[in-house]
Amino acid sequence: MRQVTLVLLSVTMVIALAASALAQRNPRGTANLTLKGKAVSVEYGRPSLKGRTVDQMLSQLKVGDVWRLGADKSTTFTTGLDLAFGDVTVPAGEYSLWMQKQADNSWKLVFNKQHGQWGTQHDAAQDLVSAPLKQSQPAEPVEMVTITLAEAGEVGVISIEWGTLKVTASFTVK
Repeated sequence: MRQVTLVLLSVTMVIALAASALAQRNPRGTANLTLKGKAVSVEYGRPSLKGRTVDQMLSQLKVGDVWRLGADKSTTFTTGLDLAFGDVTVPAGEYSLWMQKQADNSWKLVFNKQHGQWGTQHDAAQDLVSAPLKQSQPAEPVEMVTITLAEAGEVGVISIEWGTLKVTASFTVK
């Protein structure tokens, strides 16, 4: 009887792991940057437009709504040092990253203290800080969500591109 129970438990665990893997339908991407010897990274889902426009994809968001910056599991932002995004500080740590629609159709980058949750499970009570994003258009439309981290002298830049949308935020080491 004990062997049957162990076999059933093992089969159940394999099925649960397979279901979890299948739930991640989109490829994952990463962006990495080293500042003052410490790592800053973003890990995110990369949905494709598949003939749709970014306006169609994000137009259902109302003022104050957030987007998980990708697909499937929430986007994870990790920093080994304190960073300043304008006048707000993101302490060293691991966060989920969201984009929040503003009344003037601009966007804010939201750092949430929870991470690893499914990307539709945003708990606003866990929001740490938010920083304005500058909006522009990429040189060419981008089929899959693409997040990059770059260094420009003493300043770091996070860039999020999808379709004809490009938003960026600059940050410095505190």
